[in-house]
Amino acid sequence: MTQTQSSETSRSPEFRLVQVALGGLRQELFHDAFAYRPLPRMDVESGPTRFLPARIRIYAGLLPHAVVAFCAVIVFAMGYDRIYYAFGLLAFVTSVAPAAIVMLTLVRPVLAFWASLASIPFVGYIAGYEGGWPWAANSLAAHLVVLAVVAARSRPRTAVWMWLVTAGYCLFAEMFLGVGRSSDSVPLLFIAALVLLTVTVFQVRRQATREVTAQQTVTAQEISKRTVLEERTTIARELHDVVAHHMSVVAIQAEAAPYRVENPPPELEQAFLTIRENAVAALTELRRILGVVRAEDYEAPDAPQPTLGDLDTLVDNVREAGLDVEKTVTGAVRELPQGVELSAYRIVQEALSNVLRHAPGAAAKVEVSYVLGGLGLRIANGPARGLVKPSPGAGHGITGMRERVTMLGGEMTAGATEDGGYEVAAFVPVSREEQQT
Repeated sequence: MTQTQSSETSRSPEFRLVQVALGGLRQELFHDAFAYRPLPRMDVESGPTRFLPARIRIYAGLLPHAVVAFCAVIVFAMGYDRIYYAFGLLAFVTSVAPAAIVMLTLVRPVLAFWASLASIPFVGYIAGYEGGWPWAANSLAAHLVVLAVVAARSRPRTAVWMWLVTAGYCLFAEMFLGVGRSSDSVPLLFIAALVLLTVTVFQVRRQATREVTAQQTVTAQEISKRTVLEERTTIARELHDVVAHHMSVVAIQAEAAPYRVENPPPELEQAFLTIRENAVAALTELRRILGVVRAEDYEAPDAPQPTLGDLDTLVDNVREAGLDVEKTVTGAVRELPQGVELSAYRIVQEALSNVLRHAPGAAAKVEVSYVLGGLGLRIANGPARGLVKPSPGAGHGITGMRERVTMLGGEMTAGATEDGGYEVAAFVPVSREEQQT
């Protein structure tokens, strides 16, 4: 039995390792080497710059550009100082070329790296072999700046490849271009390694911070969505009994209606029969929906769902827990749809629970207003008092209240008050037709 191997699988692991390494070098330093990548502005909304005045913060985003420009000026001064007495075109070139390469990192960083390597022997030759070959003082400083800027604007492995390419270039320059001359390659490589290591550490730390922040943002969004879904499921469970009660009444009345009319016509009996069948079908579908949204540990409540008439009992229980509550009812008290009364009761219950958790020792006010066209609710409390520390919360209670009000087509506001307390205000519209039913 013969086995055929492709060219990829027949190669040794060492060959594949070298192939991957060279592929990384090509990707980092050769692919899109001439790409136009302008240096972006610094984020001024985070870090120490966020404390600056607005007028100054606008220009603070150009701080990285200013640092690179300052380094270019230093490099220009170093080159001009070494050939101060050699006026002419060559003096100008040896002074300006390294500084211009530093400025090139602002728009084409990888190209600046290769330009720095290519210019080093020419600058060293024109400078008259001063110092260790092939590094003139300004070209050495320029190359270190280029390494730092390019490493800060690229991936961490780019720093490793730049250092290796620089080391190979130094070896080539000493062996073939500078036989018999002294060299500053070893000190350069040592300093370059320290610079690249420092930049890479800060870059990796910054990238990790960004990833953690992004993950926290996604997690917070997922938690918020899950909270909304849980609140909606809870509301659906509670309103199931309300809707089921009404549908049961419809079915019973539709079944009994024909017997209240003497000699009802067949068309009327058929109409009531259809109403009853639709009501029973709706009840069946409601039970199926409840089975979908019901949690595994859900237990149907034995007592009937609470209404606004049960607020006095709720307030008494909260007072026994140590909260000073004042209840006020304004307007003509009337019976509202059961779903509205249930949601209003839950909103007051959750708001008072939040006061107990987040503002221990504070006094609270509950205002229920029966107004024309709807129901108004206001639950306000003062600042926390006493030695008991407030309990931290995730804001799920406010989310649940908003969901209830939105479901009923109402409006709600919640926020801190000027005296350091908190206030929840909601309005639920109720039409005349709903009140009559």
